[in-house]
Amino acid sequence: MSEETTGLHETASTHSLVLRLQEILSSCSESIKVGDESSVSELVDFLETISGSALANPEDKDAQNKALEILSYIHMFLLSSSLDQEVLDVLSFVLPKAAAKFAGLSSRCLEIADMIIDRFIAICSPRDMLSILCGALSATDRPINASGYVASILSGLSKVFLSIQRRHFEQVKVAIPVILNVLKIACSELADEDKECVDLICRALDIAHSIRAICEKMEGRVNEKLRALLGLYVLQIMAFLSFNEGDKLSSCLHPVSQLSKIFPYCSVSYVGLITGSDVNLMTNIIVGEVEYDFMSCLSYIKHGASLSVIWGHIYDDVALAAGENMSAVKDELRSNQTNRWQAIGMLKYILASTNMPWELKKHAINLLLCITNGNVARDLQADCSIYLPSLYAVLQAITKVIIYAPNTELRKNAFEALKRVLHDVPTFERLDILKALIANNNSSSMIAILLDLVRGELHMERFQRKSIRKNESLPAKNQGSSITSLWNDGVLELLERVLRPPEGGPPPFPEHGDAVLSALNLYRFILMTESAGQTNFTGVLSKNNLQKAYNEWLLPLRTLVTGIMTENKNDYNQLAMNTVCALNPVELVMYRCIELVEEKLKQST
Repeated sequence: MSEETTGLHETASTHSLVLRLQEILSSCSESIKVGDESSVSELVDFLETISGSALANPEDKDAQNKALEILSYIHMFLLSSSLDQEVLDVLSFVLPKAAAKFAGLSSRCLEIADMIIDRFIAICSPRDMLSILCGALSATDRPINASGYVASILSGLSKVFLSIQRRHFEQVKVAIPVILNVLKIACSELADEDKECVDLICRALDIAHSIRAICEKMEGRVNEKLRALLGLYVLQIMAFLSFNEGDKLSSCLHPVSQLSKIFPYCSVSYVGLITGSDVNLMTNIIVGEVEYDFMSCLSYIKHGASLSVIWGHIYDDVALAAGENMSAVKDELRSNQTNRWQAIGMLKYILASTNMPWELKKHAINLLLCITNGNVARDLQADCSIYLPSLYAVLQAITKVIIYAPNTELRKNAFEALKRVLHDVPTFERLDILKALIANNNSSSMIAILLDLVRGELHMERFQRKSIRKNESLPAKNQGSSITSLWNDGVLELLERVLRPPEGGPPPFPEHGDAVLSALNLYRFILMTESAGQTNFTGVLSKNNLQKAYNEWLLPLRTLVTGIMTENKNDYNQLAMNTVCALNPVELVMYRCIELVEEKLKQST
């Protein structure tokens, strides 16, 4: 068959479909006028067959052309001035959804689907159209390529909001959960489709602009509630965009800037976002106005709050759009201890998230380094206790970054951030956090790093104590015994967790070799330092603790290590040689600890 013949055949086929559609529409119009709506289902089935075939065969140009012709005819039919309002009202319940199913076929189909929905919005009840579009958006029979479908309905909703005449907050409140829940699913399905995801976010942004337009017409309590809801909606959208596009920063610049422009209108500041105070304020404004489960659709607002500031940290243009000076924000956090603790805690939403791209985690770590850099203010009277859970959570998240980050630079910066955040925690609470980090970590290497940090802190404190003693000529026994010192018996509890695990017996080898070596080095350091300084702040030199360390830590460990060494010393396979090499430093430090303890026990008798 020649191309010309094929073209004529396709044209004839399309023409017959249009004729069939004309018949169905004529039948629908007549039956609706007499109160019979049964033929409407025939119309819907016909349209879904056409759109479904085209979606299932994207390379079939004939199917695509037929779909475009059918959709165009529907639009032309709806523009007819002779159509009764009664017919339009009935068709409004089915045609927006049916038309939206064509939207994913092409940009032209999306454009016509938008016009069809706009036509119904212009001539039908806004309240009805809001309900119809929300129902279509949440329908379970969305097409395979749902981004165009969702985009078309989102566009319709943004226009319906502007048509609402009363009970504005209540109407918007009904639609927001539907919009956000579907948008979350749609964006996650488009993880590899940059343009389509950004297009969806831009449609969601149009809804934000519509809500703002409504706000500007309202006053008093309604205005306050709508602005709060708008602010929370923007934060949720910011999170969706960042989750899916955050590793492609440049593609996000425009939508992030547009979202950020709404913050000043909602009386939201970067300091209020990064500390969480503005999020809490907006939540409190609407919490009494919404149903119990409403907030589940806003589950990422704190992620969005932190991300909003991180985007401003990355791009000056974003901060400018939000009306913010990022340097001033960082200065405020460096100069205010409480705000800094709150900001550090908020960053856990980024660093602990499994959805977050590494690129944004990198910038979150960088922001952490910025707000803990230099001469940061430390308020010794500030109560840290209420912030300990969030500080612990962010430190735990940082350890995950150190372990799993894909590049050396990020791991290095995360380690520096870990040290700085720990140092920002008051001394007494710091030891409790370190205990929890070690207790809840399965990585031997990470436990070793944490124990090495403890040793570094103890060394620094000892140096500072010596300097003070030198200046004030105080006896050693009066130095370092304060509850704010790390030199207390809590350090021995850290060691015991590694050298005699809670589940009993010596630590497992060789998988915990790094942690054990670090614990032994820390124990030796404490033992030698307390002995040289004639102090006993940790209680390490008491006879009971010496005997406990000897009998419960060191001797069982020696039995285990010597047994493994004996089993492997005569084997020359690579695994055995690696095991022996790994245990050599452990054995060396272990025997030195045993010698020191035996010496101290002799002196105590």
